[in-house]
Amino acid sequence: MRTVAILGSLFLCVPLLAAEPELTVKKSKESLDFSYGGELIAKYVIASDVAKPYFWPLNAPGGIPVTRAWPMVKGTAGETTDHVHQKSAWFCHGDVIPVGIELKTKSADKRVRGVDFWSETPGHGKMVCVEVGEPKTVSKTEVRVPTKNEWRTADGVTILAESRTITVRKLDKGYLIALDIDFHANVCPITFGDTKEGAMAVRVPDGTALANKAGGTITSSDGKTASAGAKDNLPLWGIAADWHDYAGKVGDATAGIAIFDDPKNAHRSVWHTRAYGLMAANPFGRDGSKFPGVKGKTELVTIAKGEHLKLRYGLYAHTGDAKVGEVAKAFASFCGTE
Repeated sequence: MRTVAILGSLFLCVPLLAAEPELTVKKSKESLDFSYGGELIAKYVIASDVAKPYFWPLNAPGGIPVTRAWPMVKGTAGETTDHVHQKSAWFCHGDVIPVGIELKTKSADKRVRGVDFWSETPGHGKMVCVEVGEPKTVSKTEVRVPTKNEWRTADGVTILAESRTITVRKLDKGYLIALDIDFHANVCPITFGDTKEGAMAVRVPDGTALANKAGGTITSSDGKTASAGAKDNLPLWGIAADWHDYAGKVGDATAGIAIFDDPKNAHRSVWHTRAYGLMAANPFGRDGSKFPGVKGKTELVTIAKGEHLKLRYGLYAHTGDAKVGEVAKAFASFCGTE
């Protein structure tokens, strides 16, 4: 009995191990909320009243926001209020042409030949999330959710179907969000028009933007950089690269966000990255967009009726600058080459 009592006392003195954090997703009609250990990583907004799905908030570890809060949050003193359509982080394109279909309502932007899914000016299109599948737990540090979108004209006519699978993964220095995009031209042939307004994009906080003299740094995978105080056009604007990273001070911390362009994409991106805070990977812009990286290239990206086009991009929200945040290592993980 004495031995049992002693063992019991020892058992009571052993501290309980803390539960290992897990990456989870909460699903509702309005959004998908991704969290790790109770800390919000991102909210993927799919509400019926939005022009297109977008991520906001989008946070680096420690709950550090790496995208602009306006226009989701209004009234912050000194915050910029330009480009209402640049909502945190999103994927779309500014000129999607449904071949053979006459548009009853056209974009107010006369340069747009088809449907404008980038801006929110009169006549813009709408990307509607019509289905969210059941989340799949890949591991304690990775979850995956399949979704489906319809790309509709200003009059509500569907011209393009999209299956979009969102995978969120916890890495050493940040959170990686991968978007596997599968376009299906199920209604008509599709042509992606020549415009710089696209496609996988983020808008960083004002304090991080290079236009702010105390702002941050843009780093390209090819080694080019641009720092606070730089003005457009940047030396890395319109050039092909595997990734761009935009990092700087957010309050008392340093954090950033990178966009990854999968090397397996049939159409590689050039970069619409600007000093005022926009960063976008664009696979559809051509000579008319004035991107140096596609000068003289005029053949547009098309999908024949019934055919598919697959693309893959990543968003990486990290602590520190591009080096401290291990952006190159995260890109290797994204590509499956690490």
